[in-house]
Amino acid sequence: MDEPATASLSVGVVVYHSDLTLLSGTLASLAESMAGARREGGLGEVEVTVVDNGSPDPDALDRAVASALPPERGIAVAIRRGHGNVGYGRGHNIAIEASAMTYHLILNPDAVLEPAALRESIRFLGANADVGLLAPDVHGSAGERQFLCRRYPSVLVLLLRGFAPRWLRRPFATLLDRYELRDRMDADVVRDVPIASGCFMFARREVLAAVGGFSPDYFLYFEDYDLSMRIRRRSRIAYVSRVRIVHHGGDAARKGGTHVRLFLNSGLRFFRTHGWKIA
Repeated sequence: MDEPATASLSVGVVVYHSDLTLLSGTLASLAESMAGARREGGLGEVEVTVVDNGSPDPDALDRAVASALPPERGIAVAIRRGHGNVGYGRGHNIAIEASAMTYHLILNPDAVLEPAALRESIRFLGANADVGLLAPDVHGSAGERQFLCRRYPSVLVLLLRGFAPRWLRRPFATLLDRYELRDRMDADVVRDVPIASGCFMFARREVLAAVGGFSPDYFLYFEDYDLSMRIRRRSRIAYVSRVRIVHHGGDAARKGGTHVRLFLNSGLRFFRTHGWKIA
């Protein structure tokens, strides 16, 4: 897999009733990180596609995007809308399918990049042709570390994490820590990560194209698990500690009845597709 001297990058951000203040912070951090990578000479053409799955105020969304990514940044910007709420994965596929760049970044609207994130992502994939997908080091808004790289889940682990009170989870701490790869995450680089989080997936665009992007079978939740499983059949997934972001989201299964139903339905589909693991 030959690496170009100067890489090109496309970025997809899917929004649906998203917090525009958080989105503005995400896009501003993205622009700064792009500028840093360009100054280093490793990044050339860039484009950002914001996929609007049904914002309540499209004009406000347009203003937020235009303010964070003004023309003088030299970033091609497109807002895709009119397709309705097609779900997280299918929304991202709109951006993936429109890309002809070297790399593609799947990014949450509540994830803030540190300035060196893109520079280090490009450097790592440029030096490691066997890696098709990169996962970053993630911290929450209060500075706490988020362990978003995962081993293959079991039904027990998902039920404990999603629905069990803290006192009930305590006896299973070792099992839950192992699921979050905590025994491996002190390394600078962890190769062959089983599952990466969809909040930030820095990938070779040709790898995403080869696996067909996200499966349309997942409306919300587990689409990143499924994509990771399919990418692993073609290339490696690596965690790189020097690629850092701040993620303001989390606790999918604790967001109300609709989210619980979507979480359970997608989890059931994932196990039916990739195999059951009970404990």
